[in-house]
Amino acid sequence: MLLSRRLRPILFMQSVSLKLGLIINPLAGIGGTVGLKGSDGREIVDQALAQGAQPKAGERGLLAMEKLAGIITQPILTVAGAMGAEVLEQAGIAYEVVMQTSAETTASDTYQAVLKLCEHNIDLLMFAGGDGTARDVLDALNACGKADSLPVVGIPAGCKIHSAVYAVTPSRAGELVALLEQGEPLAVKQAEVMDLDEVAYRAGKVSASCYGYLSVPVDDARMQAMKQGGVNHEEIAAQDIASDVVENMEDDVLYFIGAGTTTAAVMAELGLPNSLLGVDVVLNRDLIASDVDEQAILTLLDDAAHKHRTAKIIVTAIGGQGHVFGRGNQQFSPLVIAKVGSRNIMVIATNEKLRSLQGRPLLLDTGSIKLDEELAGIRQIVTGYEQRTLYKLS
Repeated sequence: MLLSRRLRPILFMQSVSLKLGLIINPLAGIGGTVGLKGSDGREIVDQALAQGAQPKAGERGLLAMEKLAGIITQPILTVAGAMGAEVLEQAGIAYEVVMQTSAETTASDTYQAVLKLCEHNIDLLMFAGGDGTARDVLDALNACGKADSLPVVGIPAGCKIHSAVYAVTPSRAGELVALLEQGEPLAVKQAEVMDLDEVAYRAGKVSASCYGYLSVPVDDARMQAMKQGGVNHEEIAAQDIASDVVENMEDDVLYFIGAGTTTAAVMAELGLPNSLLGVDVVLNRDLIASDVDEQAILTLLDDAAHKHRTAKIIVTAIGGQGHVFGRGNQQFSPLVIAKVGSRNIMVIATNEKLRSLQGRPLLLDTGSIKLDEELAGIRQIVTGYEQRTLYKLS
């Protein structure tokens, strides 16, 4: 049987300097820390800004570009201002602006930027954003007939990233492109761009479908897999984990319970309502706050410290991808995690979820490289009732 076109890899070998294009969606992920679970649409962006959210996509893009400083020999083609030029300026990388934009950017700017970069015959496109940005890129590449032929590398900067066109962290995106610039031959495959219904997502329902495919380098260590859903026996395993977690909950300890179906089982075991895709707060087995954002968590942590209470975070890993922090739980910002402390983070995951990673480590993408390094290493994962599994975080 012949392999389908999207699964048949081809070899991408760069014998001369890369002609690289860069686009940054400045507003990608802006709703994450304030618990809005997305940033699609001007109304959501305005709401996030009104709640005090700060754009982070530029910082994420800079982490990737720093890996290319001193390596890329051709000026990178990009967009003016926050859509690329500012980040390259900070990274000390030569660039050429091919398109101007207004201060208030939209999805249309991403679409037009892709078309403009394709006119300059780039070899590879890097873009920072989330699933919505990936869809805009795909639409534009389809319009100019290059969706199958132009390789892309996504720099993760969104709230929820189900698409398999993104690197596992911004730094890994930069590392991957640096390898290509240095002549490393890599296969290319067609990877899924996912279409997630943000309205349903904010209502606690994950409704995702495949929107199309983009061409990406094959690198299991640096490129993330598509998020996988669970199966029925996973529910039983999650219930066992939940029984263990609840049985070992301590009095007068503040528990911040993250998003996901495995953590939802903990809330169900407690008999408490659950926001599923947000962060809930439990004290003495009672729900004291639902779907909190970063600022609310920090306020609760300050209050806990004043009352000499310990705080703990309970998180799970995304099936198939393996992310523990940085995908759909940006409320757990570097400042929040630092205040709670590494020793007070509990990771729960079924054995099936760990097996689905096929030996790859659980992933950290907190937004702080230093914090990721501090959290990395072998950790005990709660995988069942009175069951712990040693697994690597990276």
